[in-house]
Amino acid sequence: MIRAMARADFAAFWPSFKAIIQAQQSYAFEPDMNFEQAYQLWCEQPLLTYVFEQKGEILGSYYLKANAMGPGKHICNCGYMVSEAARGQGIARQMCEHSQIEAQKHGFTAMQFNSVVSSNHAAVRLWHKLGFTTIGTIPKGYQHPQLGLVDSYIMYKQLSAE
Repeated sequence: MIRAMARADFAAFWPSFKAIIQAQQSYAFEPDMNFEQAYQLWCEQPLLTYVFEQKGEILGSYYLKANAMGPGKHICNCGYMVSEAARGQGIARQMCEHSQIEAQKHGFTAMQFNSVVSSNHAAVRLWHKLGFTTIGTIPKGYQHPQLGLVDSYIMYKQLSAE
């Protein structure tokens, strides 16, 4: 169900990706980003990008990359997207669990989410259930289209003892 993402997979997931960034409720991406810009951001810049496929349909995707360079490259960062029709089915949980295994395989010792929008209650709850700790708050760090300025959280999880 979870496998490496190919360009054709991203093309199939593009309508969901586009809807998510245009909603401006969870990602600080330009809402008018085109396919090529999105593909570069989601698939080419990260170390790895995966899809969650079920019965031939791409229901979700995540990327894995170093959060910083040099002395900070042992901490990774991930981003997850689930199509609107597939939400509430445990797909984000499965992708996050998968990403932690993949991160350790690639030498990462911790995972950090740099900006979890505080109004994204489902994500905040899930990350806490999966062992992430909120280590910081960015006051009014996100311009939500309906709620106005809301806080963003920095969330962290140690993956190994190193």
